Amino acid sequence: MTSKEPYTAAASQVRKVTETATEAWKEGAKKLTDQIGGIPQLPQVDLNQPVEQYFDFVQKTVDLNRDLATRWAELVNTLTGAARERAESFSQVIKDQADTLAGLAAQQAEKGEQALQDQAQRVEDAEKEQTRKARQAERAEAKQEREKAREPYQDLTKAELSEKLAQRDLPKTGNRDELIDRLVESDNT
Repeated sequence: MTSKEPYTAAASQVRKVTETATEAWKEGAKKLTDQIGGIPQLPQVDLNQPVEQYFDFVQKTVDLNRDLATRWAELVNTLTGAARERAESFSQVIKDQADTLAGLAAQQAEKGEQALQDQAQRVEDAEKEQTRKARQAERAEAKQEREKAREPYQDLTKAELSEKLAQRDLPKTGNRDELIDRLVESDNT
């Protein structure tokens, strides 16, 4: 086993964990969007814990890279001459790989954050749409109730409507619709 194999294995393991975390995020987002379409009442979404876990993972990755670079620096300090030059060259490769890994982790963090923002926006949009539909249903129901309340008076003539208003000591002026509205209002008080 060469001296670089443990570090290569560690980098490979970190890459696998990053891919697994990314896949889990994708699956979670897909499940949520599938559920949004069929649920009349959207659940309250608490994204704090997944975000904290993700950034804990990113921090652990950075700490691992820092530890790896520190150990290599210590090893390089103990070597001399040509061996030191080869180790420095190899150390640069490792640092470059660590930088690449850190960059990938940062990209994954940005993608995760964007996915969370998109998910939150979809939830907000769905809530707004649900509120709009509820208001629309309330207006339709109020209109139906108004029409139903007007039904008993629709077939009456203006003179008959005026007579009913007089019996209730209400004003008799206005067009047919105003007279009917006045009678309906009187019925509701």
